[in-house]
Amino acid sequence: MTISTKQYGNTDMAALKAEIVDWSVELGFQQLGVSDIDLSEAERRLDAWLESGHHGTMQYMHRHGTKRSRPEELVPGTLRVISVRMDYLPEAESAARQLLDHESRAYISRYALGRDYHKVLRKRLQKLAHRIEDRIGEFGYRAFVDSAPVLEKALAEKAGLGWIGKHSNVINRDHGSWFFLGELYTDLPLPVDIAEQSHCGSCTACIDVCPTDAIVAPYVLDARRCISYLTIELKEAIPTEFRKAIGNRIYGCDDCQLYCPWNKFAVPVDEADFAPRHGLETADLLELFAWSEETWLEKTAGSAIRRIGHERWLRNIAVALGNATTTPALVEALETRQHAASELLAEHIRWALAQHCNDKKMESSDV
Repeated sequence: MTISTKQYGNTDMAALKAEIVDWSVELGFQQLGVSDIDLSEAERRLDAWLESGHHGTMQYMHRHGTKRSRPEELVPGTLRVISVRMDYLPEAESAARQLLDHESRAYISRYALGRDYHKVLRKRLQKLAHRIEDRIGEFGYRAFVDSAPVLEKALAEKAGLGWIGKHSNVINRDHGSWFFLGELYTDLPLPVDIAEQSHCGSCTACIDVCPTDAIVAPYVLDARRCISYLTIELKEAIPTEFRKAIGNRIYGCDDCQLYCPWNKFAVPVDEADFAPRHGLETADLLELFAWSEETWLEKTAGSAIRRIGHERWLRNIAVALGNATTTPALVEALETRQHAASELLAEHIRWALAQHCNDKKMESSDV
């Protein structure tokens, strides 16, 4: 798709940008910034990351060549990128941290508790584009929300929305890191914002707290070790070396954000689209493990969770159940699921049952 190279000689771009910022707030975005399209430094970091194999099985990171780091190649005619921030934290951080200590409960990454953010942000970005069209007429643009080869974090940093932290998430010094990003690639020559500088300093909180030591160096995440990758992106068996560390996390992981000092400035948002659905913010593991595929499809309709499928949902819960305290009900649930399980799921159930068998042996030896 090519963006038109229409001329906007009679348009006051500074005034237009000010209006765009106002419209973005009306549409529910917390911040908007504009950047140019020079991502040469980010491209070098991406190439090094891929060369190191830190992307694991995410082969899509290799696809499209330099289109990911060169916006004008992905969408010819692009001159600027409008980046937006939308906060999503549905509850106080303390509640999320406490949940990690309740091993019979499921921990689901806070971003996935409500409606699929792709749909929420894309719809509002489209409305923003229509506002611009109403003001100046037809213009060239294309909207993205984590749905194409786009370096959204590097673009957000250049647009002044925050800086990329040592955990690889974008941090805003006034609002923390609990937010989604979206972009409009456009041919409008809007004034650009000042890029944000890093304020992580000597802090290593995210590195120290990571359950699987996935942050192998400041600003370098090895996805192959990351619980979010293991429970969402990985389609195969979860390596046994990481299963105990996963704890009760069945979809994603937020530890690096939960313990980031900058998130003391983050506040829960009153956004209906991101409100937790079906009690998933404190759901019981055994209850979720009992969901049939039909129930799972019903409960995850319109949710980002839908992308992993029912089999991997059960795979992840089996690991969490293997990390929970042994009870007759838990063992029975695992054994019942094992009868008709795929080989992928069955292997994780066998592992979970083995953990409880070992627990019983340890209890017997203590008598």
